[in-house]
Amino acid sequence: MSHTADVAHGQQAHIGHKERMERAVAHLLPGEGVRSLWVLGELVTLKVPSRRTGGAYALFEATTQPGAGPPPHVQHREDESFYVLEGAYEFLVEGRTLRAGVGSLLYVPKGTLHAHENVGEGVGRLLMTQTPGALYERFFKEIGKPMNGGAGLTSFEEQPDVERIVEIAAAYGIEIPVPIA
Repeated sequence: MSHTADVAHGQQAHIGHKERMERAVAHLLPGEGVRSLWVLGELVTLKVPSRRTGGAYALFEATTQPGAGPPPHVQHREDESFYVLEGAYEFLVEGRTLRAGVGSLLYVPKGTLHAHENVGEGVGRLLMTQTPGALYERFFKEIGKPMNGGAGLTSFEEQPDVERIVEIAAAYGIEIPVPIA
Protein backbone atom coordinates (compact mmCIF):
# COMPACT_ATOMS: atom_id res chain seq x y z
CA MET A 1 0.00 0.00 0.00
CA SER A 2 1.22 3.54 -0.71
CA HIS A 3 1.77 6.04 2.08
CA THR A 4 -1.36 7.96 0.96
CA ALA A 5 -3.43 4.77 0.99
CA ASP A 6 -2.07 3.84 4.44
CA VAL A 7 -2.99 7.26 5.82
CA ALA A 8 -6.43 7.13 4.21
CA HIS A 9 -7.01 3.60 5.52
CA GLY A 10 -6.00 4.70 9.03
CA GLN A 11 -8.42 7.64 8.84
CA GLN A 12 -11.25 5.38 7.70
CA ALA A 13 -10.85 3.33 10.88
CA HIS A 14 -11.73 6.43 12.94
CA ILE A 15 -14.80 7.41 10.94
CA GLY A 16 -18.16 6.06 12.03
CA HIS A 17 -20.43 4.21 9.60
CA LYS A 18 -22.85 7.14 9.20
CA GLU A 19 -20.02 9.58 8.42
CA ARG A 20 -18.48 7.16 5.94
CA MET A 21 -21.81 6.92 4.15
CA GLU A 22 -22.13 10.71 4.15
CA ARG A 23 -18.64 11.10 2.71
CA ALA A 24 -19.45 8.85 -0.24
CA VAL A 25 -19.31 10.18 -3.78
CA ALA A 26 -22.20 12.53 -4.56
CA HIS A 27 -23.75 12.42 -8.05
CA LEU A 28 -26.55 14.87 -8.74
CA LEU A 29 -28.39 15.28 -12.00
CA PRO A 30 -29.39 18.75 -13.24
CA GLY A 31 -32.07 20.22 -11.02
CA GLU A 32 -31.30 17.92 -8.09
CA GLY A 33 -30.18 18.92 -4.62
CA VAL A 34 -30.69 18.26 -0.93
CA ARG A 35 -33.22 21.11 -0.56
CA SER A 36 -34.21 24.35 -2.29
CA LEU A 37 -35.25 27.52 -0.47
CA TRP A 38 -35.97 31.14 -1.38
CA VAL A 39 -33.23 33.09 0.39
CA LEU A 40 -32.70 36.85 0.10
CA GLY A 41 -34.21 37.06 -3.36
CA GLU A 42 -32.62 33.91 -4.80
CA LEU A 43 -33.65 30.28 -5.12
CA VAL A 44 -30.80 28.49 -3.34
CA THR A 45 -30.34 24.75 -3.79
CA LEU A 46 -27.97 22.91 -1.47
CA LYS A 47 -25.99 20.60 -3.76
CA VAL A 48 -23.28 19.19 -1.46
CA PRO A 49 -23.84 19.62 2.28
CA SER A 50 -20.86 20.12 4.56
CA ARG A 51 -21.52 16.77 6.25
CA ARG A 52 -20.40 15.12 2.97
CA THR A 53 -17.12 17.07 2.97
CA GLY A 54 -16.20 16.60 6.61
CA GLY A 55 -17.13 20.24 7.18
CA ALA A 56 -14.57 21.49 4.63
CA TYR A 57 -17.13 23.27 2.44
CA ALA A 58 -20.73 23.40 1.25
CA LEU A 59 -21.79 23.85 -2.39
CA PHE A 60 -24.97 25.67 -3.45
CA GLU A 61 -26.58 26.59 -6.75
CA ALA A 62 -28.34 29.97 -6.77
CA THR A 63 -30.95 30.93 -9.35
CA THR A 64 -31.39 34.70 -9.52
CA GLN A 65 -34.13 36.69 -11.22
CA PRO A 66 -33.08 39.87 -13.08
CA GLY A 67 -32.39 42.69 -10.62
CA ALA A 68 -32.22 40.33 -7.65
CA GLY A 69 -29.41 39.34 -5.29
CA PRO A 70 -28.47 39.56 -1.63
CA PRO A 71 -27.65 42.84 0.13
CA PRO A 72 -24.06 43.86 0.84
CA HIS A 73 -22.74 41.71 3.66
CA VAL A 74 -19.57 40.48 5.36
CA GLN A 75 -18.97 36.88 6.34
CA HIS A 76 -16.62 36.78 9.29
CA ARG A 77 -16.24 32.98 9.42
CA GLU A 78 -16.22 31.70 5.83
CA ASP A 79 -14.53 32.34 2.52
CA GLU A 80 -16.93 32.30 -0.43
CA SER A 81 -16.51 31.55 -4.13
CA PHE A 82 -18.91 32.18 -7.01
CA TYR A 83 -18.84 30.53 -10.44
CA VAL A 84 -21.29 31.94 -13.01
CA LEU A 85 -23.17 29.21 -14.90
CA GLU A 86 -25.71 31.37 -16.72
CA GLY A 87 -26.44 35.08 -17.08
CA ALA A 88 -24.60 38.25 -16.17
CA TYR A 89 -23.83 39.47 -12.66
CA GLU A 90 -22.32 42.51 -11.04
CA PHE A 91 -20.42 41.96 -7.82
CA LEU A 92 -19.86 44.76 -5.36
CA VAL A 93 -16.58 43.98 -3.58
CA GLU A 94 -15.16 46.49 -1.09
CA GLY A 95 -16.68 49.42 -3.03
CA ARG A 96 -15.61 48.20 -6.49
CA THR A 97 -17.99 46.83 -9.11
CA LEU A 98 -16.88 43.73 -11.00
CA ARG A 99 -18.83 42.32 -13.96
CA ALA A 100 -18.98 38.55 -14.24
CA GLY A 101 -20.42 36.51 -17.10
CA VAL A 102 -20.63 32.80 -17.85
CA GLY A 103 -17.46 31.01 -16.79
CA SER A 104 -16.31 33.77 -14.43
CA LEU A 105 -15.02 32.84 -10.98
CA LEU A 106 -14.87 35.19 -8.02
CA TYR A 107 -13.23 34.31 -4.69
CA VAL A 108 -14.17 36.46 -1.68
CA PRO A 109 -12.13 35.94 1.52
CA LYS A 110 -13.86 36.22 4.88
CA GLY A 111 -14.05 39.74 6.23
CA THR A 112 -14.76 41.27 2.78
CA LEU A 113 -17.86 43.39 2.14
CA HIS A 114 -19.57 42.02 -0.96
CA ALA A 115 -22.88 41.51 -2.77
CA HIS A 116 -24.04 40.38 -6.19
CA GLU A 117 -26.92 41.21 -8.51
CA ASN A 118 -28.20 39.61 -11.69
CA VAL A 119 -27.84 42.42 -14.25
CA GLY A 120 -28.85 40.26 -17.22
CA GLU A 121 -32.22 40.20 -18.94
CA GLY A 122 -32.92 36.58 -18.04
CA VAL A 123 -32.54 34.28 -15.08
CA GLY A 124 -28.96 33.87 -13.84
CA ARG A 125 -27.42 30.85 -12.15
CA LEU A 126 -24.23 30.47 -10.19
CA LEU A 127 -22.47 27.98 -7.98
CA MET A 128 -21.45 29.20 -4.53
CA THR A 129 -19.14 27.56 -2.02
CA GLN A 130 -18.68 28.47 1.62
CA THR A 131 -15.44 27.30 3.25
CA PRO A 132 -15.68 25.92 5.85
CA GLY A 133 -19.21 24.63 5.48
CA ALA A 134 -22.20 24.34 7.84
CA LEU A 135 -22.92 27.89 9.03
CA TYR A 136 -24.50 29.11 5.80
CA GLU A 137 -26.50 25.91 5.50
CA ARG A 138 -28.07 26.58 8.90
CA PHE A 139 -28.51 30.31 8.16
CA PHE A 140 -30.29 29.57 4.86
CA LYS A 141 -32.48 26.96 6.53
CA GLU A 142 -33.47 29.40 9.30
CA ILE A 143 -34.37 32.37 7.08
CA GLY A 144 -35.30 30.62 3.82
CA LYS A 145 -38.81 29.99 2.58
CA PRO A 146 -39.92 26.72 0.95
CA MET A 147 -39.97 26.72 -2.83
CA ASN A 148 -43.65 25.70 -3.20
CA GLY A 149 -43.42 26.13 -6.98
CA GLY A 150 -43.74 29.93 -6.91
CA ALA A 151 -41.31 32.77 -7.16
CA GLY A 152 -39.81 34.27 -4.04
CA LEU A 153 -39.36 37.90 -3.14
CA THR A 154 -36.88 39.44 -5.56
CA SER A 155 -35.12 41.87 -3.25
CA PHE A 156 -33.88 41.90 0.30
CA GLU A 157 -35.95 44.98 1.05
CA GLU A 158 -39.14 43.07 0.15
CA GLN A 159 -38.48 40.58 2.95
CA PRO A 160 -41.15 40.95 5.67
CA ASP A 161 -38.73 40.84 8.62
CA VAL A 162 -35.52 42.60 7.55
CA GLU A 163 -34.51 43.38 11.15
CA ARG A 164 -35.04 39.75 12.16
CA ILE A 165 -32.89 38.55 9.23
CA VAL A 166 -30.10 40.98 10.20
CA GLU A 167 -30.24 39.67 13.78
CA ILE A 168 -30.19 36.01 12.70
CA ALA A 169 -27.33 36.73 10.28
CA ALA A 170 -25.26 38.18 13.13
CA ALA A 171 -25.67 34.94 15.08
CA TYR A 172 -23.99 33.14 12.14
CA GLY A 173 -21.12 35.62 11.85
CA ILE A 174 -22.71 37.48 8.92
CA GLU A 175 -22.83 41.26 9.12
CA ILE A 176 -25.41 43.11 7.03
CA PRO A 177 -24.51 46.80 7.33
CA VAL A 178 -27.34 49.19 8.12
CA PRO A 179 -28.82 51.21 6.56
CA ILE A 180 -29.68 48.71 3.87
CA ALA A 181 -29.86 50.45 0.50
